[in-house]
Amino acid sequence: MSTSSLGTALVTGASSGIGATYADRLARRGYDLLLVARDAARLNALAEKLTAAHGIKAEVLQADLTNREDVRKVEKRLREDEAITLLVNNAGIGPKGALLEDDIDYLETMIEINVVAVNRLGVAAAQTFAKRGKGAIINIASVVAFLAERFHGTYNASKAFVLNLTQSIHAEASPKGVKVQAVLPGLTRTEIFERAGGSVDQLPPSMVMDVTDLVDAALAGFDQGELVTIPSLPDPADFEALNAARYSLGPNLSHNKPASRYGIA
Repeated sequence: MSTSSLGTALVTGASSGIGATYADRLARRGYDLLLVARDAARLNALAEKLTAAHGIKAEVLQADLTNREDVRKVEKRLREDEAITLLVNNAGIGPKGALLEDDIDYLETMIEINVVAVNRLGVAAAQTFAKRGKGAIINIASVVAFLAERFHGTYNASKAFVLNLTQSIHAEASPKGVKVQAVLPGLTRTEIFERAGGSVDQLPPSMVMDVTDLVDAALAGFDQGELVTIPSLPDPADFEALNAARYSLGPNLSHNKPASRYGIA
């Protein structure tokens, strides 16, 4: 059981980068933690550090979210542990190169963690929290969800999935007391580049955000009740205009006859 009045935050991909930073920031707020990742040694070190620094309870659950049995293990804990009040669905991997040169088996692994695991845990959290009438879900997507032509196809598609999933969960679960947020980082200084065989130092410094700034901005957006948080975006009206244009398509997306421009009688 959680010792915190805020409950326990379950953070996936918590061993480094965005996940580890969320763990730190949530511990500072007073959440107990359930840290999930493959690297048990790093998780244990983080748990000990945050427990000592903030006086919270931090537990480790080792799981490889490319393995569906491990995903179900995390799901079981999420559904059964009533102390869990927040899911940070962060775990994910990036591409190793251009789509036409990438290893297709690796791309399937990417889908397992970026899509299958995120979907299963996100939906499980939504179902569980909705029954309780409270809880929150933070899904980490990416700005590349809007830039299909400019980046790696499978990765873009996986993050567009996360964005759409979050918006759909919000529509169903928010009336039942569940708070939902999609966070769309741009380029962020984390280990994801090195793991993919690159280096963040090769990128224009003006485009790369520090991970602590990213998470602090994302949590500020969470506190403000944002459904979609884009930490780099100066004017939220730009995103609102995109949404308005998307909604304007609605009345004409499904008719009983093709549009006349196709010349079909």
